[in-house]
Amino acid sequence: MRTVFLDAGGVLVFPNWSRVADALAGRGVTVDPRVLAAAEPRAKRRLDTAGIIEASDDAKRGWLYFNLILEEAGVQLTADTDAALADLREYHARENLWELVPSDVVPTLERLRAAGLRLVVVSNANGRLRHLFDRLALTPHVDVLFDSFEEGVEKPDPRLFEIALARSGAARETTVHVGDLYHVDVVGARAAGLQAVLLDVGRLYEGFDCLRIHALTELCDLHLRLFRD
Repeated sequence: MRTVFLDAGGVLVFPNWSRVADALAGRGVTVDPRVLAAAEPRAKRRLDTAGIIEASDDAKRGWLYFNLILEEAGVQLTADTDAALADLREYHARENLWELVPSDVVPTLERLRAAGLRLVVVSNANGRLRHLFDRLALTPHVDVLFDSFEEGVEKPDPRLFEIALARSGAARETTVHVGDLYHVDVVGARAAGLQAVLLDVGRLYEGFDCLRIHALTELCDLHLRLFRD
């Protein structure tokens, strides 16, 4: 393994749950940000089916994702929750709402780079991913960044991976992709001939036919194991 392709949302950055809770509160809906964060893996698992992925695009899935999170958090979907999500959609279009960086992200990226790995972000996004990474000071920690909006093609279409391989100079046989959605990241990477790793924080993908890790930090140990193999 010489190159790691990394999804952004759900792997390196996450929704700002405090901002989400504040937007809901502004519309009269009270929910603790921690409850939203805890509900996210279950909601994402509900979203991650072949039928939903094949019938939608990333933009449509993004807001279905938030409705599923609200359901899993025990929040009734109403006109008020719709209005709050519309407010968040406007913010996301300007700044990108996935602005929460877990404390283990930068240290893990630094360890992977210290091990000699090239780090390439390959993400479905809205054209504001570069702005987001600059704003969060993540840009210096990766080598190349591919935003699906800029490229005009999104995962699971293997063409996004092909673009990333060609322009990053990565070799297919020594590249692994890490993502958080089986039917987007694993299926898409495999279609491009890449090995894939699923970040399964909620431990909800037991029995799926792929390598799984439960925390981003496990990538470092996985790299050593694959290197030895």
